[in-house]
Amino acid sequence: MHKVLKNMVPVVEGIAKTYGNNCEVVLHETIDSKMSIVAICNGHVTGRSMGSPMLGIGTKNTEKKKTEDVLNYRNITSDGKVLKSSTMFIRDDSDVVIGCLCINIDISSLLVAKNAIAGLTCTDKGMEKKLEQIALTNVEQILKNIVEETLSIEGKPAKYMKKDEKINIVRKLDNQGAFLIKGAIEYVSEVLCVSRFTIYNYLDEIKNKKEE
Repeated sequence: MHKVLKNMVPVVEGIAKTYGNNCEVVLHETIDSKMSIVAICNGHVTGRSMGSPMLGIGTKNTEKKKTEDVLNYRNITSDGKVLKSSTMFIRDDSDVVIGCLCINIDISSLLVAKNAIAGLTCTDKGMEKKLEQIALTNVEQILKNIVEETLSIEGKPAKYMKKDEKINIVRKLDNQGAFLIKGAIEYVSEVLCVSRFTIYNYLDEIKNKKEE
């Protein structure tokens, strides 16, 4: 085995142990334009062992003398397993391709789970829109939306706001007519972590400044 490839053997084992039994990691050596396996972990994924040939795209690239890495492509084994694969070519000090490192992850069960989750989480978009419209007719929800949008502009939690910043929030809410909604004083006082009487004082200060 070429010295460079020999140094790659621990990498093969390390990747396989990191990603588990469904991850096959293969080290190929190029001999007379053919690829043969010189190191392999989790060979049960494709049913291969030492000396077996390369699969799919890697073989095609080798035959066409292409040596660009091919990452995240789909492979299918003879027994129907779906693989997520990557092929990375290895070069010597003269930049000549001497082999490649291949990773094949069996994602068959994950695809089944993906489809099952998609089916369970799928909802009727038309109904979502209808429910959203119903929610917006709720006065309390409208108040909540106005307060949340105004607070997001300030960009910090009420706990860390100074008095003038809280007054500025109240001013913006007042300009939007938020305090015309029943229960607004109590709700805003809770959000800003002050008493309802403090909100009344803020509104008085805002009113006085407008009159001035």
